[in-house]
Amino acid sequence: MSEIVLVAWQRYLRQLQLHPLRTKAITSGILAGCSDAIAQKISGVKKLQLRRLLLLMLYGFIYAGPFGHFLHKLMEKIFKGKKGNETVAKKVILEQLTTSPWNNMFFMAYYGLVVEDELSQAFTCFASAGRSFSLVSKKIRNDYPSIQLTAWKFWPIVGWINYQYMPLQLRVLFHSFVASCWGVFLNLKARSAATVKKA
Repeated sequence: MSEIVLVAWQRYLRQLQLHPLRTKAITSGILAGCSDAIAQKISGVKKLQLRRLLLLMLYGFIYAGPFGHFLHKLMEKIFKGKKGNETVAKKVILEQLTTSPWNNMFFMAYYGLVVEDELSQAFTCFASAGRSFSLVSKKIRNDYPSIQLTAWKFWPIVGWINYQYMPLQLRVLFHSFVASCWGVFLNLKARSAATVKKA
């Protein structure tokens, strides 16, 4: 069994070396799907909502994976040749003040406008784009501050570990894995909008 895992890991690293962007995008998409499947089960969904799961996998594949890939390349250019705790701290602070707020807001908007809107149109056929945008804007205004504050308590530690201990080629994988756990939290938070709509 351990030999199979080792071979799979070596093949994954080979793909990461040959096709870094594609491999990171696929990895991020798969982990986003796993995250949503777990979130659905935790929230008590009887039958897995495949459409929702695929839309979140699409988010990981098209946005999260590529964004992480280019973010870490940019960080390496900004801090080229610089190492040590001070540089790691600067990377973490820069990431937390720029990409963290953007990513959380973007995820909430995507979830509300694409994932929930698709589901509501598929099942009720009455949600209009204007109404949907209004609900999502309200949801973001209400929930975003608490989500971002929670993120700032959690992600700087992840960022520190990532920049301090992970080699460049594995940073997106590490980040995507932790993000899949964070995604469960965001999914459950974002999903509460559906409960509010039905009430």
